[in-house]
Order: sequence, then C-alpha cells, then structure tokens
Amino acid sequence: MTEGNPLVENDPTKATKEMDKSHAEDENDVKKTAEQAPLNETEESVATKVSVEPSSTTPKEFVPPEGGWGWIVMLASMWCNGSVFGIQNSFGVLFVAMQRDFSSGGDEDLKFKTALVGSLSMGVIFLCSPIVSVFTDLYGCRKTAIAGATVAFIGLFCCSFVTSLGPLYFTYGIVFACGCSFSYQPSLVILGHYFKKRLGLVNGIVTAGSSVFTISLPFLLRVVLEKIGLFNTFRVMSVFMFILILAGCTYKPLLPSQPKTKVQKQGRCMLLRRFFNLKIWKFQGYRIWALGIPAALYGYFVPYVHLMEHVKERFGPDVNKEILLMCIGITSGVGRLIFGRVADYIPGVNKVYLQVSSFFVIGLMSMMIPLCNVFGGLIAVCLLMGLFDGCFICIMAPIAFELVGPENVSQAIGFLLGLMSLPMTIGPPIAGFLRDRLGSYDVAFYLAGIPPIIGGAVLCFIPWVHHRNMRKKQAEEGEAKEKINEPSDKC
Repeated sequence: MTEGNPLVENDPTKATKEMDKSHAEDENDVKKTAEQAPLNETEESVATKVSVEPSSTTPKEFVPPEGGWGWIVMLASMWCNGSVFGIQNSFGVLFVAMQRDFSSGGDEDLKFKTALVGSLSMGVIFLCSPIVSVFTDLYGCRKTAIAGATVAFIGLFCCSFVTSLGPLYFTYGIVFACGCSFSYQPSLVILGHYFKKRLGLVNGIVTAGSSVFTISLPFLLRVVLEKIGLFNTFRVMSVFMFILILAGCTYKPLLPSQPKTKVQKQGRCMLLRRFFNLKIWKFQGYRIWALGIPAALYGYFVPYVHLMEHVKERFGPDVNKEILLMCIGITSGVGRLIFGRVADYIPGVNKVYLQVSSFFVIGLMSMMIPLCNVFGGLIAVCLLMGLFDGCFICIMAPIAFELVGPENVSQAIGFLLGLMSLPMTIGPPIAGFLRDRLGSYDVAFYLAGIPPIIGGAVLCFIPWVHHRNMRKKQAEEGEAKEKINEPSDKC
C-alpha cells in the first residue's frame, strides 16, 4: 500500500528524486483508482470479491472468549450429549417393558422385532451425521439444534400414543433418532466458538454427560415404568427433549458467517466439494480406518439392548439388573478421562493401538457374559467393558486428525459415523433373532464378541501403511530436490 511509504521532507539533495518519485506514485494511484472504480459500481461485487480473503483468514484471527457465556453453552451441550445417548444406552430397560406390553402370545420373533426399535434409532443417529454437517454449515448451530430437538420431542411424544410395536419403528426409530442427530452435532461444533485453550477440558465435561445419564437414567426409568407404565414414561422422556430445545437457544454463534453473496457466486461444484469432501478417501490409512471401525461395531450395541433381558432370564426378575448399565456408565466416563490423557503421550497414528486394544477387550468381555453364573462376575465384566468403551470413544477425533489433517477432520468423522449406522442397526436384531430361535442369549453374545476382534485386527495395519506412505513421500521429495539441484552441481 502506498500509504505506508514515508517521505523525507527536509533533505534538499533528494528533491529531484522525490519529485520524480512523487510523480510516479501519482500515476500509479491514478491507475489503481481506475482499476478499483468498477469495484465500487455495486456493493454486491465488492462483498463477493473482498470476502474471499477475509474468510480464509478469519479462523486464524478469531480469538474465543474462553468462558463467559461459553460456560452456559457447555452445560447446554452436556445436557444434549447426556439426554440423547443416555436414552439410547438405557434402551435395555425399555426393551423389557416393551416385551411385557407388546407380547402377543405366540410371536416367536418378538425379541428380534423389539430389538430392531432400539438399534434402528441408534443407526439413524449415525446415518444422518453427514447430512447434519451440511445443515450446520448452511444454517448454523442454533437453528439446526433447535429444529432437531423439536423433531425429537415430537417423535418421542408420539410414542406415547402407539398401540402396537410397529409404529415405534417410525416414531422412535426414525423421527426421534433424526431429531437427536440434528441436535447432537451442533452441540459439539458450537464449543469451538467459545473455547480453544480449554477445549479439551470442555469436551471431556460435555461427553461425560452421556456417562452421567447412563448411570442415573436406568434407575429413573425403572421407577417411572413401575409407577405410570410405558406410554406415560415416553411422555416423561419427551420433557428431556423439550429442555433440549431451550438448550439449543443458548448456542449463540461467535464466528463470522460466510456472506450469502459469496455462497451465491460459488459454482455448484465448489459447493459440493465444500460440503462433501471426497479428498479424505485419498488417504489410505483413513480408508482402512473406515473399514475397520464399522466392522468392529456389529456386536458393539448388543449388550446395551439385550443385557437386561439376559440377566432377567439368568438370575430372575428381582435382581437389580440396572446396576450393570450404571457400571458401564461410570467406567466409560473414567476411561474417557484416562485414555484421553494417555493419547496425548502417544505420537502420531500409533494412537490407533489404543483403539485396537479397546476392541479386543470389548470383544472378549462380550464373550464372557454368558460364562458368568454369578452376578458379581457380570459386574466385573461390565466395569471393564465400560472402561474400554470410553477409550474407543475419546480418541476418535485425535486419530482422525492424524490420518487426514485438521482441515478434513469434520467431514472425516461425519462420513465415519454414517458408515457406523449399518452395523449399529443390524447387530441387536440378529442377536434377538438368535435368542428367539435358540431359546438362549449365549450364542448371541459369543458371536457379538467376534466383530470387535476382527475390526481391531484390521486397524493394526493403519500405522504400518501410514509410515510406509510417509517414507515413500519423503523419498519422492528427496528425488525432486536432487533433480532441482542437478543443474547447479554441473555448473
């Protein structure tokens, strides 16, 4: 910019040079003014062209407040995380009540049909994740979260009016789940508007919400179910979603949004590339990760759905079976704190080995469930399962960061969650089908332990492939430098 060039006014020996320089600068100013004149013709063109550069530098210049209203947002996000996944993780309690209220005598596939309600709901939450990412980018965190919580409230409230199991596939499995998905993701995105230095701590507190709800909600649901029945319990649960609507109202965005004129001027191809980043599939390590994680999850959700019914059949209806979900919730929260800290000391993609170990333990513990003839043994199994469940969850984002880089993390996780929807949906109904046909859950739990072990074995290839590609890339860069230096060497 010419405004930054100082003039020395008190040096008479340089008067001629200054006059020439001043004359040249005046000519340049005229040229620049002529070039800038078209920009001033319409305000829209100015906004379109000038916004390109600031938008790329805004994230670097923006400084989160590290608190203030952000603490309210953190509590709202914690409620969202807890209410959404607390209800999902407590489906085993609802499963028992549905078995009782919807039993039709000779239905041999009742457990299969009932399990499909819960697994469909969990699967749809993950299936919608890539779509929610697009809506969050287009409409912002607040609008997306409020709309999602409203849909979840409507779906859960409508569950209280059904008279058979079939309508629950739509009200609970699709409508409620879609609403949960659209309210959940913005609750994590909005945290970056308020925190940076404390983002790790805040994320830990927010994700601990699901552990708190998983600990307390099974006992609450059991009492409510005994007092007012299944259908009124759905109405009580819908209050959680109404509070979630209010929580979404606190998501005040701080990051400047992209001007609409710029979005309108962008081509369709540019928009598709922005919202559907296919570049992540060029990373071989990510492709293996996207194969291994879904493969491991075919048996992951089985204990959450069928463990309560299995305990009822094995130890009788009077045993305090909800304590098992409480054990999983407690150690899952502890595992997120411990392994999240441990992951900070493990370099690069070697963090994958933590996920490998978590899948191996989860698989083995699933196989141990039928072998436990003492209730105390089941408690020990659930404590270990919850601990490594927390390990699996807390290092998802760090691994994605290492595999695809920070600019691709959001889409990488969104696509992965979408791929996770199929195994999360299929696993529990298959386990219920095996129980209906074989009369016992033993084979179902044995088979549920196999996919996590296979998926963990697949993930073992990621560090080897990643390091091999890095060595190959370094070798190519070295050869390129040698070719550039060859002419100077000959000279």
